[in-house]
Amino acid sequence: MLMRTASQSLTEQLAGRFATRIPDRLLATGARLPSVRQCADQHEVSPSTVVAAYDQLLAQGLIEARPHRGFFVRDWVPKAALPSVDGPQVALKTGSPGAPGAPDRIVSPVNATALIRGMFHPTGPKPQPGMGIFPPDWLATNFMTAAVRKVTSTAALQESSLRYGEPLGDSHLRRVLSARLLALGVPAAPGQIITTVGATHALDIVSRTLLKAGDCVMVEEPGWAVEFARLDALGMRILPVPRGSAGPDVEVMARYCEMHAPKLFVSVSVLHNPTGYSLTPGHAHRVLQLAQACNFHVVEDDTYSHIAPEHATRMSVLDGLQRTIYVSGFAKILAPNWRIGFMAAPPDLLERLLDTKLLATLTTPSLLEKALAHCMEQGQLHRHAERIRTRLDAARGRSVKLALQAGCTFAAEPAGLFGWVDTGVDTDQLAQRMLDEGYLIAPGALFHATRAPSTLMRINFATTQEADFWSVLTRQVQAMAR
Repeated sequence: MLMRTASQSLTEQLAGRFATRIPDRLLATGARLPSVRQCADQHEVSPSTVVAAYDQLLAQGLIEARPHRGFFVRDWVPKAALPSVDGPQVALKTGSPGAPGAPDRIVSPVNATALIRGMFHPTGPKPQPGMGIFPPDWLATNFMTAAVRKVTSTAALQESSLRYGEPLGDSHLRRVLSARLLALGVPAAPGQIITTVGATHALDIVSRTLLKAGDCVMVEEPGWAVEFARLDALGMRILPVPRGSAGPDVEVMARYCEMHAPKLFVSVSVLHNPTGYSLTPGHAHRVLQLAQACNFHVVEDDTYSHIAPEHATRMSVLDGLQRTIYVSGFAKILAPNWRIGFMAAPPDLLERLLDTKLLATLTTPSLLEKALAHCMEQGQLHRHAERIRTRLDAARGRSVKLALQAGCTFAAEPAGLFGWVDTGVDTDQLAQRMLDEGYLIAPGALFHATRAPSTLMRINFATTQEADFWSVLTRQVQAMAR
């Protein structure tokens, strides 16, 4: 709570709280601040104190006032965006605020750095429900340290350290990965696999290889916030494709293909983030037929493969890596700081993708790749993943029970690491209230290409097992409802 002190007035404290969050992206561009009355009630100060604090933020250029609408985090670089497809008439909307027939403001895809910064600099000691990773104590093992010792205690250490690694990645790891993919049904020979600095790096290599600024890319919506932000930073035009329980909306994709000729579709087939949906075979077949007919590639992000059923439908399996590029990594399940990811690609794209990797990073660190290969070959990673899945199943059950008791509902059947929860209130505003309580949540607007009010939020089942969080959430939701 704000406290009266001799050194700082209530106005200065309140303005300082917002001024700190805006540069840290905890308040994203275009986010609406609480109304004067709401902010006064929340912080137990007078409306005049809030007005004075907002005036200070206006003077600093951090926010802007929109007549009859309120105060918003300032949008420094407004951009034209492609809306969702509502029917056959698809057009780009542009215009300045207040122009006849134009939207109030088209903002760039919501900046996802708040969640990333939260991973590196937690808002406090409490479990963070908005995080996209398992807690460190879940991932702690002894076998990783032993594997590193093994690969660094040999005579080959000095030799391998004094030269660059193999361009495609460590050959031993690629053989092990090939066997892993064949077990899933993905026909990837070791020569079709390229190791990367995490799965996000793999996605970036694909984008930089197959696209140029201004190209259109289809991305599932709701979808991974970082992917929207990453593609926007590269200058791509994002075409949001509604994602349902069976898969992406193929009719919307077909209309996009007719009007914009997209070159790429980015999809999370299994345990989709944030909904937890998994693709059905029929839907996968329709997407692949469209990709063949309209000449676009499909990037299948299988980041959660280690906690997913092996029999789950993957487009790379049905397609045999003809128009699909399979991407995955090990940050989620094993070692976030090892930054080991990979892609399996069609042979005709391999050299172009490899060139992009070499221009960006030359090669990848082979020592950690060798250690990972050892962990996989000895079955240690498999057993570790089984333990994680068992623990996650139990955590999901507890979290779902607490969420329902708190009056929330699930917009999708709970599965995997994430839950897609309906709170009944604007989660952008709720996020700011929860920050004051020491919790970083992931509001639904983060998972859309353009910001729009949402009552949904994504929760991490591993970090929402404590009743304290749900008690605080319930109190804040009730306060907002009043």
